[in-house]
Amino acid sequence: MAKRDYYEVLGLSKGASADEIKKAYRAKAKELHPDRNKDNPDSEKQFKEAGEAYDVLKDADKKAAYDRFGHAAFEGGMGGGGGRPGAGGQGDFASAFSDVFDDLFGDFMGARGGAGGGRGRAARGSDLRYNLRVTLEEAYSGLQKTINVPTAVPCDSCEGSGAEGGAEPSTCPTCSGMGKVRAQQGFFTVERTCPTCSGLGQIINNPCKSCQGQGRIEKDRALSVNIPAGVETGTRIRLAGNGEAGMRGGPPGDLYIFIDVAQHELFERQENHLFCRVPVSMSAAALGGDIEVPTIDGGRSRVKIPGGSQSGRQMRLRGKGMPALRGGSHGDMMIELAVETPVNLTSKQKELLREFEALSEDNNPESKSFFSSVKSFWDSMKS
Repeated sequence: MAKRDYYEVLGLSKGASADEIKKAYRAKAKELHPDRNKDNPDSEKQFKEAGEAYDVLKDADKKAAYDRFGHAAFEGGMGGGGGRPGAGGQGDFASAFSDVFDDLFGDFMGARGGAGGGRGRAARGSDLRYNLRVTLEEAYSGLQKTINVPTAVPCDSCEGSGAEGGAEPSTCPTCSGMGKVRAQQGFFTVERTCPTCSGLGQIINNPCKSCQGQGRIEKDRALSVNIPAGVETGTRIRLAGNGEAGMRGGPPGDLYIFIDVAQHELFERQENHLFCRVPVSMSAAALGGDIEVPTIDGGRSRVKIPGGSQSGRQMRLRGKGMPALRGGSHGDMMIELAVETPVNLTSKQKELLREFEALSEDNNPESKSFFSSVKSFWDSMKS
């Protein structure tokens, strides 16, 4: 069976440029890859056919010979083509496939970038998390706080290089500084992290004795942190470059500070609003009057209680809540009354309360309404 024209195999016209040829082969390789065409028994053959066509057309000398003589250029030693691209198929096909391997699978395998690969690449340090508890008062006003963070810092002895005396690392002989090694498996090229240098592309012949070649040591570091006013539980503060030092001079990670605001004995926070439950005597709730309540800034505010106030009644103090995290207005403070029943009464107090109760038939409208509803309910049940 006669071979198909190589341009036809790749869907190109004669005279296509090198970029057009490479682009066409990439598209064909993706389209015809056997792993994507398990139901097509001819896919492997077509896949190899595309690789053979690309192996010829990507080479300027082979392409010139093919344009002049066609397939005959590679039969019987004719022309300067250099061997039969179809002989056995696998060697030249593997070369063609390897040529675009990075373009096809670079994002997935981390191989994109070709020249240089992992050469000189140092591992970035890990990000760190620090949990910081602050009081509600501190969250209200903000503060500058010094924290001690256990972390890895650059080694002073080797200046972070990992080599004794700060000497330069040498190129890894296994991967030639690429950080990756390739192995041929059939017509696939498999790329893996170099086992000798762990992907760094370099090795240290004389490791630093202080850090054992890591380029970093464990140490507590004191950091000054600015906690802005208005933070709440779950607020995250990022300190770029203050995380763990990278290996062998690699860039440091970041430090993330997570805020936890402690519960307060007087105030309960809901977003930027504060709630304060204030007990008042039965007589004060009945007669009304002024009470003095605390505010989160350490001050005091006078609140007028209307006569006849019940437990649960709320009054608003505008602007006395928490500040917004990114500036702007404050929330409000809500005062909730808790009418307190007196305890440990003296005989005289009991006597006066009984006298008051006898005179209070029309002073408890809620009780009167409730028991009226109860009577109606019982009457309906009887009937």
